[in-house]
Formats: sequence, C-alpha cells, structure tokens
Amino acid sequence: MKKVVQVFVAGGLLIFFAGFNPKDKGWEKPFSKLNREIEGNSRAYGTLRQATEKIGHRLTGSANGAKAEEYAFNLLKSYGFTDVAFQPFEVEAWMRDTVTLSIAPASSDNFREVPVVSLAHSPVKADLKGEIVDVGNGLEEDFEVMKDKVKGKVALANIGLVGGEGKKNLHRSEKTALAIRYGASGIIMVNGAPGKILLTGTASVTGEMINIPAVCISSESGKELRIWLKEEAPLEAQIDMRNISKRIKARNVIATLKGKSEETIVLGGHLDSWDLSTGAIDNGIGSFAVMDVARAFRAMKVKPEKTIQFVLFMGEEQGLLGSKHFVKELKRTGAIEKMAYMMNLDMTNDPKGANTFGREEMVPFFKEIGNAVQLVDKNYKNESANRAGLHSDHQPFMLEGVPIAGLSGQLAPSVLQCYHADCDSFDLVNEQELKNTVRIASMYLYALSHVAALPVRKLSDEKTKEFLISQGLKQELVIGQEWRWGK
Repeated sequence: MKKVVQVFVAGGLLIFFAGFNPKDKGWEKPFSKLNREIEGNSRAYGTLRQATEKIGHRLTGSANGAKAEEYAFNLLKSYGFTDVAFQPFEVEAWMRDTVTLSIAPASSDNFREVPVVSLAHSPVKADLKGEIVDVGNGLEEDFEVMKDKVKGKVALANIGLVGGEGKKNLHRSEKTALAIRYGASGIIMVNGAPGKILLTGTASVTGEMINIPAVCISSESGKELRIWLKEEAPLEAQIDMRNISKRIKARNVIATLKGKSEETIVLGGHLDSWDLSTGAIDNGIGSFAVMDVARAFRAMKVKPEKTIQFVLFMGEEQGLLGSKHFVKELKRTGAIEKMAYMMNLDMTNDPKGANTFGREEMVPFFKEIGNAVQLVDKNYKNESANRAGLHSDHQPFMLEGVPIAGLSGQLAPSVLQCYHADCDSFDLVNEQELKNTVRIASMYLYALSHVAALPVRKLSDEKTKEFLISQGLKQELVIGQEWRWGK
C-alpha cells in the first residue's frame, strides 16, 4: 500500500504521519471489505432488539443494569474476543421513588396536580412549599437579573433555549447548580419537547446528591403554568419527593484487540440508560454499534497497528461514573500516556461526517478518511465539524488532553423528543441507519488504528487548559466543579 507522508505543525512541533490518499485504491480494499461484512452480517439491530425485550431499561446499579453488563460481556465473547473483561467500580448512586407537584395561588389552598418526574440526584426526601419565580432559560445572566427575587423560592427554567438565538445553552445540571448558588429552594425544569413528554436525567454536576429538589414538567404543562403565573401570580409550588441513594456496584465492559504497539484507540459508548424506558436511542444505538464494529473487526481478523479497546461504559447517565473510573485507572497505571485517541458513540445515528472536537490538526486527516469512505459509499457526505462539548463519556478523556472524535449523524425530531423520556423504545430505531453507523464508524476506526502516526497528540496539562478555554468550556467546567486550574 502506497503511503503519503504529510507534515502538520502542532504546538511548535513538526508531526509526520502516513496519511490517506483517496486516489490510492489500497485504502478502498479494507473499507470495501468492512462495508460488505457489515451490510451482510451486522447484528446491531437484532441484538439491541433482543436486549430491549429481555432486559428492558439498563439503569446503573439495578438488576437490569447487571443483566446488561453480562449481556455485553457474553456477546463480545461470542464474537471471538479472548480478552474481554469487566472493570468493576462502586459508587453512591441515585434511584427514583415517588414525586408529586402541586401548584396553587399563594392565597389559596386549591392546589392543582401537575404531571412531573424527578431529576436524578435530587434529595432522598423533600417536602417543599415555595413561591415560583420564572428565570426563563436559566442561564447565569437570567439568574443574575432575578438574584433579589429567587432566594428561598422555586426557580422555573427551560431545559432548552427559548428565544435565545446566538446564546450558548447550559446543561440541566449546570442550571440547577446556578439555582443552588443563587439560593433557590427548588427548581422546576420545563421540557423542550412538544406535548406531554416528561424528561429525566441528572441535576447534579458532580454525580453526587444535591440539596434542593429538582423536577421536570412537560412543555404543555410549562406553557399552562406560565399563563397561570401571568394571571394569578404569585403561585406556590408544593413538591413532595422520595428517592433512594445507596452504594451500588457496576461494571464497564472492555474488549481488547491487541495491536503491534501499545498505543491505544478507544471506541466507546455508554451501555446504561435511564429507567423510564428501554433507552434504545440513548444509548442503545451507540453501544450496540460499538459491539458490532468489534464483531466486524474480529470477523475480518483485523490486525491493527495500534491496540483497540471497545468499551461499554456504565453510569454515564448518573454523572459519567464509568468513564471517570476508566480514566482514573488509566492515570493510576500510567496507561493514560499511551492513549492515542478516543471516539465516542452517544446517540450517533446515520453519520454524515465527523467532529474532531476542536483539534484543528485532525481536520485534514479526517477529511481524507472521509474522501476514502466516499470511494465505498457515494452517499456519504463527508461533512466536517470541529467543536468540543461536554456531558458524555469523552469528557474525562478530553480533560486529560486525549484527542477526541465523534461522528455527526442525525435523528428525526420525533425521535429526539423522546430523549430521556418514557417513549425511548425500540420502535424508534431505524435498522439501516444503525447499520450505517456501524459501517462508517468501522472505517474511521480502521484508519485511526492503522495509520503509523496520527497528526495529533495528547496535550500537556497546561495545553489542555488553553484548549478548553479556546473552546469556550471554562464556564461550564467551573459550574460543574471540574475546572482544576484555578482562575
């Protein structure tokens, strides 16, 4: 196979690597083989359907979660991996019990029940009465405007941005952290999905318990509540909540394909889900795609230059628990220095391009991979994105300077509105689009694991700091208590 040497300047260093030449038909051969293997033999759709039917939800620390871990372990073993391991961890974890939300004018005892769901890491017990104060989108600027009114009150905030064009939204946990900082006694989040859909998810930036109750109501209920606020303010909310917090045991599942070097590429996705549904989209389509890429590599007897680890993380939904533990172990053993790249599949579907997560050095390289993919799949768009974000299992790797990649796909609005909701079920999964994820991810992974040297390297601690600032992530990390560099 002819190799093309390219030179990139990164951090003042000249980095040489053997790159892809889309005109070189040598790259077309392994990509075509992967494409045919997956088109003909993919098991992602069938195994995901089986898991949703036999296991149901995959909440970390639950009996179902343990069944999902066993399922993934045995599935990877059945694909011919001899090196499959559980990576156990033990943490304090949260589980829902009961919650009610009642609202009435402050001068009345005529409370109206509102459908509601608890957000994770809310207190084990809460019996709160408090006046509702609308903080709009719940951004820091919104809380700052209302700082004299929100203390001791129940904040009402949108999960998504409403009329916030050009502004950067915050995660629901960061909005909760702001509510706590500004002295709110509780927070009611309004789901952005239309209709009566209730959303769950963590309200804690640290994965630990918070000291105020946090709940979510539907978009429809939010609209009704805001109309009511205009007509009869002040309104009082009564939140009666019971939850469970206990030490739980969970396990990441890791299948390793040894390469010629100890340099390691991780292809990961979180196996866990919330308990309101089966989590087929979040993140069944990602984690079962990871396992099917692993199957295809074993079926083709791929022998990579770099070692590949296929990782199914648990506890992502409850605060990136599994990936944080994974990276903690990498640091403890020194293996973090051998970590060359991490590709994360979280709700990835029908990819049209790739995201290089702010590492400019990788953009031309990924573009060339995409050009090579187009030799096999003319429908592939080879779109490019280069922006970093937080709140999935790539985050602990990125905070240690490890280069990150993701695939940019698409989900229909009717599917996206079931994010973290009781409608996230297997009927939302499109078989061909899931197969497309496996096909495209396998080609990018093949390229990353076979190239002699990548045009990007793990950043030093100081360079990581500069990178995160350049990506506009400092504020979120400060709110999330993960900024370790001081001011």
